[in-house]
Amino acid sequence: MDKPDILAALAALSQENRLDAYRLLVQAGADGMPAGEIAAELGLSPNALTFHLDRLREAGLVTVRRDGRSMIYAAQFDTMNGLIGYLTDNCCGGAVACAPVVVCKPARKRTKVSA
Repeated sequence: MDKPDILAALAALSQENRLDAYRLLVQAGADGMPAGEIAAELGLSPNALTFHLDRLREAGLVTVRRDGRSMIYAAQFDTMNGLIGYLTDNCCGGAVACAPVVVCKPARKRTKVSA
């Protein structure tokens, strides 16, 4: 990632609702989550959520796809890993001892939200 992409990602994540939405999508894994579930989980109106998810999408942090009537959002893990890599590149002069350890948890189980 180049510096403008890094700055766009950090700017997108620097707002509380967007950070919460992004973390929720990271927890959901590659399958993502329908917008309605995200809104319900975060207590946001659909319009507010759409605004925030658009900022994350513009920064390359999430993708969106249509599944019937639902819009499914998913974290873009390549961008996340690029951002983490940029922030930790040459950490402590390249010493292995301080390199970050990323442990991914299995996707959390979700219950269906009725429409």
